[in-house]
Amino acid sequence: MSKIKVSAVSYTNTLPFLQGIKASEKLLDQIELSVDVPAECARKVIQKEADMGIIPVAALTRIPEYYIITDYCIGSDGPVDSVFIFSSKPIEEIDSLRLDHQSRTSNGLARILLKYHWKHEVDVKMDGEADAYVLIGDRTFGQKERIPYVYDLGEIWKKFTGLPFAYAVWVSNKNLPDAFVADFNAALKDGVSHPTDVITGLKDYPNFDYKEYLTEYLDFNLDEKKREAISKYLELYKSLEEIDFKGV
Repeated sequence: MSKIKVSAVSYTNTLPFLQGIKASEKLLDQIELSVDVPAECARKVIQKEADMGIIPVAALTRIPEYYIITDYCIGSDGPVDSVFIFSSKPIEEIDSLRLDHQSRTSNGLARILLKYHWKHEVDVKMDGEADAYVLIGDRTFGQKERIPYVYDLGEIWKKFTGLPFAYAVWVSNKNLPDAFVADFNAALKDGVSHPTDVITGLKDYPNFDYKEYLTEYLDFNLDEKKREAISKYLELYKSLEEIDFKGV
């Protein structure tokens, strides 16, 4: 039997998953693992270069048939501390927003919140100068103290909807064997049960605490409230005008 091709994300928030996967010899015998940025991970699953991956939720709109196959996600119930709008002025005063090339989901989340929460229209662009910009993942670590205005999109989403948020979910583009799914779930469960083990050797950032991030900001469980949040997000996302985003 050929191995199942799995694409994971290369950010710190996925390291607990990766440690569980890599610790499971039973699972490693069944998979071919690659590590990518979110947009590339989604592209591989959409174009069937991978059988499954941890997919930014906006990319679900681009997979004709998908299966959310695990009980785990990259999520938060309030602030996430790695998905931001950084701005030179208060959000109500910005005229332009530069999006992040690495994640359609966070770009969509920023645009949804501007439209429906702040009710503020801005010029949205992928490149060039702007009053504010979306930034996600490890590139945000240690940046909050350097930027005049900082908006945590997990926190703002919670204020807007009362719901937690799931930024990325484990998705396959075809039915996978039940035994494999069970093995994969077990590996993820093991990995997130001791998330701080991944901290050793990570780069230090000023004013950033990995333990706090991994145990207090991130919420890895894909529960019913997060599934409700995904549905609400996708409904609102479909109302946005299409942007020429180079990723997926």
